[in-house]
Amino acid sequence: MKKHISLYLILLFVLCSSFVKKSADLIVKNATIYTVDKKFQQASVLVVLNGKFIAVGGKELLEKYQSKEVMDASGKFIYPGFIDAHCHFTGYALDQYKLNLYGTASYKEMLEKITDYAKKNKREWIEGRMWSESSWQDATDITKNDLDRLFPNQPVFLLRIDAHAALCNQKAFDVAGITQDTKIEGGEIQIKNNELTGLLFDNAIEFVKSKIPSVDEATAIEYYQKTEQEFFENGITSFVDCMVENNWWKWMQKAYSDKKISIQSSLFLTHTKENINDLFNQKFKQISNCNIAGFKIFADGSLGSRGAYLLEEYTDQHNHRGYMTTSISAIDSFTKKMIKSNYQLAVHAIGDGANHEVLTIFSTYLKQKNDRRWRIEHAQVVDSMDVHLFGDFSIIPSVQPTHAMSDMLWVKDRIGEDRMKNAYAYQSLLNQNHWMPLGTDFPVEELNPINTFCAAVFRKNQSQKPTNGFQSENALSRQEALKGMTIWAAKSVFKEKEVGSIEKGKLADFVILSIDLMNADMNEIYQAKPEQVYLNGKRMK
Repeated sequence: MKKHISLYLILLFVLCSSFVKKSADLIVKNATIYTVDKKFQQASVLVVLNGKFIAVGGKELLEKYQSKEVMDASGKFIYPGFIDAHCHFTGYALDQYKLNLYGTASYKEMLEKITDYAKKNKREWIEGRMWSESSWQDATDITKNDLDRLFPNQPVFLLRIDAHAALCNQKAFDVAGITQDTKIEGGEIQIKNNELTGLLFDNAIEFVKSKIPSVDEATAIEYYQKTEQEFFENGITSFVDCMVENNWWKWMQKAYSDKKISIQSSLFLTHTKENINDLFNQKFKQISNCNIAGFKIFADGSLGSRGAYLLEEYTDQHNHRGYMTTSISAIDSFTKKMIKSNYQLAVHAIGDGANHEVLTIFSTYLKQKNDRRWRIEHAQVVDSMDVHLFGDFSIIPSVQPTHAMSDMLWVKDRIGEDRMKNAYAYQSLLNQNHWMPLGTDFPVEELNPINTFCAAVFRKNQSQKPTNGFQSENALSRQEALKGMTIWAAKSVFKEKEVGSIEKGKLADFVILSIDLMNADMNEIYQAKPEQVYLNGKRMK
């Protein structure tokens, strides 16, 4: 009898145990979840424990798991946390104290803003950023003369929106030691009518920039915290910073170590002697959520300031092809060094001339169909004869779709109609490797990844222009655009096993929207705002 009772109790225990729900930290139900896994499956329930997804599926999961925190999404749409595959987090953060000239309508208005800023901010230098003359009617009048008159004894440094040109006054030139006889390669100190205009391009900018005092560590970390919150507000849970100076990444690692910031990040360092020495001699800490991906080189300038290196002369500036800001021999030498390391190499190349030179160098050292994931940043104009090299040598085109929307108003003037067909050719580039990361290039463009999605898919700006889309044959599908902002962006820095999709075992980074990116019309999508943002299962917005 006792034996039967014991067997009964064991059976009862087993049966009861099978109905005991497993504990979790968070359950989200009644959602439309775009997992962005290999099959691009949808789900309605996700379960989080210890900062990771432990289950993703349907209503059956509600019978298996329990949690004190259960969120009813009420049919809203959930996506993996957005990943910005090319931005400038650190550079933007450390510019917080500078005068923001974005949207200034004229040179006259810019002068008025600078004068007002100088009255309110008693600093050694007057620094401004983000000006653009593209829509100014008085753009031809840009010189340092007014700055010299207004600020004869205080240096002024105003960086253009693309960071490839700067306007300075004579005092700044005096501090930097710039004269008409100063020589520069890979840039220009502009002289007109035998006078310095105050405009510097590309490598010439460093003459002045190097003389400006930097912020201190405590201030930098404070700015990093503020910038991190801006990223969360836009639904960005991970980013790739594509230009990080030596102190900047050391301050980043300090911020992570002290738990002042937590956003996922991958950093590409500038290829300075200091960075190269520190990284190759492992003078850095391995820190969770922050890794150093490799190095970034600038091959040329930008189309806007005519510094992008072209195979043929600019349509609107004869006998000028732009320039290589880093010599071909220097890029070749550094590439040879990098091939022996485990680090990634990312090269900024915008013009078809710069892309040709970099693709040629990469193809010399890379094996065909490799997994080094070396990148060309921007790849804005690529000669049709060179496009196949991306696929042949597994070179990753890292592009920013909103550039096409910003540049379409004037790019034809720069490169003409024939070459324009080879510009912003995202579908053509995607076809080479069948995956491609998308970024914003913030703060050159707005941080909002929704703009990235719309520019990639619809090839129209927020005013629905142009009517038929800008070179719409190179538009991406909705799935391709979402992948570019999530799993492909993660893959671009070897993080696809950690983030980029909503799958069991990955970090619980996700974004909740009221808009269905896969089906809503463009106007609705452009208005979309992240309602909730989660990083490692913790709500950040």
